[in-house]
Amino acid sequence: MFGSLFQSRSPNQDRIPKGQRLTNGFPIMTYGDTPQIQRQDWQFRVWGLATEKTFSWDDFMSMPQTEFTIDFHCVTTWSKLDVKWKGVKVTDFMKYIEVDPQAIHLMEHCYGGYTTNIAMEDFVREENFFAHTLFDEPLPIDNGGPMRLVVPHLYAWKSAKWLNGLEFLDKMQLGFWERNGYHHRGEPFAEERYSSL
Repeated sequence: MFGSLFQSRSPNQDRIPKGQRLTNGFPIMTYGDTPQIQRQDWQFRVWGLATEKTFSWDDFMSMPQTEFTIDFHCVTTWSKLDVKWKGVKVTDFMKYIEVDPQAIHLMEHCYGGYTTNIAMEDFVREENFFAHTLFDEPLPIDNGGPMRLVVPHLYAWKSAKWLNGLEFLDKMQLGFWERNGYHHRGEPFAEERYSSL
């Protein structure tokens, strides 16, 4: 069954964290129902230790757009190399909001109620982005469309699907999977899969 989904060997083995297998496809991993959000109805809000602000789809499309080719690692042990995306860099987005210097963590909020936490130092990086396009096509709903965050240096549960908001915080709070035993950070090459807290 899994023979068609995974490759047994790769010439890029140094790019695949220990315990991961290279996939040929793009497995869909979702807990709960898949939210059905149309672009014209999508909204994105920032709050907490940030000046509250709500963005529309058109607001995001008016921001600088960047193409990315990155490797993507899921905690469920699959990795996909050279995934092509398009979206808005986190560092570009940050120019449109005002954040209190006391904010050192944030919570990603999503349609459907999913949450995941991330430290500011892991969030505000040049390689992180809000993705709306996957392999030159609008991001499919099952892959988190219309918009998801992509944080390539952490396991994919930190790249929240169906993203609709960021809550800026002065301390770490745990999101859904973190409250259920997953690591609070999730770095693939350190195999930060499960919590030691």
